[in-house]
Amino acid sequence: MDHGRACEALQGLRSNIGRVFVGAAEVVDHLLVGLLTGGHVLIQDVPGVGKTTLARALARSLDCSFRRIQFTPDLLPSDVTGVSIYDPRSGAFRFVEGPVFASVVLADEINRTPPRTQAALLEAMSEEQVSVDGEARPLPAPFIVLATMNPLEHHGTYDLPESQLDRFLLRLQIGYPDREGERRIFQDQKTGHPLHTLTPVLTTDDVLALQGVCRDMRFEASLEDYVLDIIAATRQHPEVLLGASPRATLALSRAAQARALLAGRQFVIPDDIKEMAAPVLAHRLGVRNPAGAGGGDDLVQELLASVSVPR
Repeated sequence: MDHGRACEALQGLRSNIGRVFVGAAEVVDHLLVGLLTGGHVLIQDVPGVGKTTLARALARSLDCSFRRIQFTPDLLPSDVTGVSIYDPRSGAFRFVEGPVFASVVLADEINRTPPRTQAALLEAMSEEQVSVDGEARPLPAPFIVLATMNPLEHHGTYDLPESQLDRFLLRLQIGYPDREGERRIFQDQKTGHPLHTLTPVLTTDDVLALQGVCRDMRFEASLEDYVLDIIAATRQHPEVLLGASPRATLALSRAAQARALLAGRQFVIPDDIKEMAAPVLAHRLGVRNPAGAGGGDDLVQELLASVSVPR
């Protein structure tokens, strides 16, 4: 797929999602950054603002396999990865795949299940495989986890461990719609949910081709240094207890490439890096005073102001 066709395909995907999701265009673009990079996306906000609708709108726009996992306190790891069962007719064990064996996996309310079950996704999100009974089983390509998460102060939620947060390419926050947006939601859902009318606009091959185009976005050496300077600043700030990891370095550079493609360019500019810095880094930082640091977002903006931008 050439660059022009890629931009055209992405515009069609944007429009399709916009038929049902009422929210900022930036939120949709950041979700598409996850798709283009093959990265996983954490959508964190209060209940009822459209987290699940956004994730399902992307899934229904792709002609790929899709499974939804509703995370609950009694969910077991085998409910996610699958389990081997004994078949009396053959006298052997047969593996039954869990819902994680899909191209798009919606992990709904991921922080309502205990850490033991959350950990069932770690290998899948990092290595695109699942090990069960000593055998590594590959997951389909593409593979992306879209996880929704309620604020931690809500009843019945668990903290996500740092190792799992680091596996999410970026974190999105939707926020409340404006008055006209909320009016549109009211009108669109008078007789049913428009989500059920969505049809796929991209195939599996299209998604893989788009990811290939994204990887080819030109990234100048000076911008590589800019990313490295930002990452280094997260490790030196006195309010940061846990700085960004090398995985975050890769995530920020790849997210910037995707943002450049979404903007219709064939090369990355500093603004691509600056726009993606907070969504990619804020949830990864161990901040001394999270409330005072705006949950990490304000701190990332402070870091960006302290790092010289290449000309």
